[in-house]
Amino acid sequence: MIRNDLRNIAIVAHVDHGKTTLLNEMLKQGGAFRENQVVEDRVMDSNDLERERGITITSKNTALHYKGTKINVIDTPGHADFGGEVERILKMVDGILLLVDAFEGCMPQTRFVLQKAMELGHKIIVVVNKIDRPDARLYEIEEEVLELLLDLNATEEQLDSPVIYCSGREGIASYSPDQKGTDLQPLFDKILEHIDPPKGDAEGPLQMMVSSIDYNDYVGRIAVGRVTRGTIHTGQEVMICDYHNPDTHYRGRVVTLYQFDGLKKVPCESATVGDIVCVSGIENITIGETMCDPSLVEALPFQKISQPTVEMTFGVNTSPLAGREGKFVTSRQIRDRLQKELLKDVSLRVSDTDSADTFLVAGRGEMHLSILIETMRREGYEFQVSNPHAMFKEIDGKKCEPIERLVIDVPDTATGVVMEKMGYRKGELQTMVPQGSRVKLEFLIPARGLFGYKNEFLTDTKGEGIMASVFECYAPYKGDIPTRNTGSLISFETGVAVVYGLYNAQERGQLFIGAGTDVYEGMIVGQSPKAEDIVVNVCKEKHLTNTRSSGADDALRLVPPKTMSLEQCIEFIAEDELIEVTPKNLRMRKVILDKTQRMKAWAAKRK
Repeated sequence: MIRNDLRNIAIVAHVDHGKTTLLNEMLKQGGAFRENQVVEDRVMDSNDLERERGITITSKNTALHYKGTKINVIDTPGHADFGGEVERILKMVDGILLLVDAFEGCMPQTRFVLQKAMELGHKIIVVVNKIDRPDARLYEIEEEVLELLLDLNATEEQLDSPVIYCSGREGIASYSPDQKGTDLQPLFDKILEHIDPPKGDAEGPLQMMVSSIDYNDYVGRIAVGRVTRGTIHTGQEVMICDYHNPDTHYRGRVVTLYQFDGLKKVPCESATVGDIVCVSGIENITIGETMCDPSLVEALPFQKISQPTVEMTFGVNTSPLAGREGKFVTSRQIRDRLQKELLKDVSLRVSDTDSADTFLVAGRGEMHLSILIETMRREGYEFQVSNPHAMFKEIDGKKCEPIERLVIDVPDTATGVVMEKMGYRKGELQTMVPQGSRVKLEFLIPARGLFGYKNEFLTDTKGEGIMASVFECYAPYKGDIPTRNTGSLISFETGVAVVYGLYNAQERGQLFIGAGTDVYEGMIVGQSPKAEDIVVNVCKEKHLTNTRSSGADDALRLVPPKTMSLEQCIEFIAEDELIEVTPKNLRMRKVILDKTQRMKAWAAKRK
């Protein structure tokens, strides 16, 4: 059976190349909204964190209609840390729209997602987006994409992939870089023409791969997947199996069935080959499992997900201020929340440590883990986390570490300082391409060499630099990389910070807190310009005397403190420091709070 009335596609690209904006216009022109309906910008970025940061974090399904054909579209994240979201949904589609920025061209994540799609043999439509940019390089971009396809050993059919030129913001597309379109009709026509319609045995026994998990307080867990064989209908009894665990079988029943239409889930009685559906009523179903007819239980192989490369420890908050602000503070509650996250995030790993209060959480990068921390924090969890560590492996008897492919786009005046910092962090230059007044540099660098570099990079390039990385491979250990060359200002005692104490402390470095902040011994209150830590007393009050002198009562002026975001805290802390995460505050502290014990531990380590 060939479903000519259906197409399944995913939009993939590097971060900020305009996927969600283009999909917004596709939905408008595909009749998903009423003519007078007010539509938010980037309507698919539905959760608070996505809206605040302007990035897509999780893959989402939608559908539109064009010339009697339903087009199921999956919006995917562009950031390398969320690459697992892209990998797990590729089995649901028959083709991809590969978006490439008309100026930036092919970036690391472009290569990553294209490689994964090509491994599955998907049809590709190259979409050169943002053609309205004044610095657009339309003819060069097409050549760059062709070079990338050749580099990835594309088949002849994939090398002949059509190219569409469009502006997602204006909602226009054309077949030629010299012509400006009036709407997205050329893109829709090319999708119908080039992407294969779904096909399969509609009369055979049911087979459906679960590629995504949603959750609803009323119906519980919702499995999202594509029907690859047979027909599914409400009330049907099914058998759940797992390709990687052949002995795992259990029965379930389809209670409700939905299909996507626009931004809504529409209830339906049945669905057949090629349809992407949501199924509720099966309690323990997870990503990667196959839903089958009990008469023929055959599990489908799940796309192998790339392994995590960075790990952090999550533990129960042990600071003197613990338990004041959080709703969920025990190790059992933290463990349950992390296990719940594993059900929908296939690229996350959680393991136990020697301590019952601490867990090792591994992910794709600092941002991947920081999004999890921020989400848990907003849900009312209180805990503490360590600084990130690269995950080492032993390959052929050698200690190996994860290597990232890093692409940096900077003004030519900043090239020298970037090259210097990359050398310091064990980065190896691969290519260097001038583009007008800017230079595009490509490095292979250890993952740990990027820890704490982002803010430094933005300072070095005066905010004009763009950097992006993606995991490349494991390679032999590159040697020690020096950590930060600044120290911490540490609170001397427990109490409340006062103006007089802060005034004296600000001469020693940059403060992170203001007057009236609760502090405790061992808490980090600022950054020292020197390499060693300095203990300061921010709770010190001015002693009154019976002698009045001129100028004694002059107002003390404090320099505004630096407010640290979660990502900045993660980049800042050293090996012997932790971040205390609560719903209301982020505090940095030493692992050992007592100064005497800290000095003894430091002396023992030096020996």
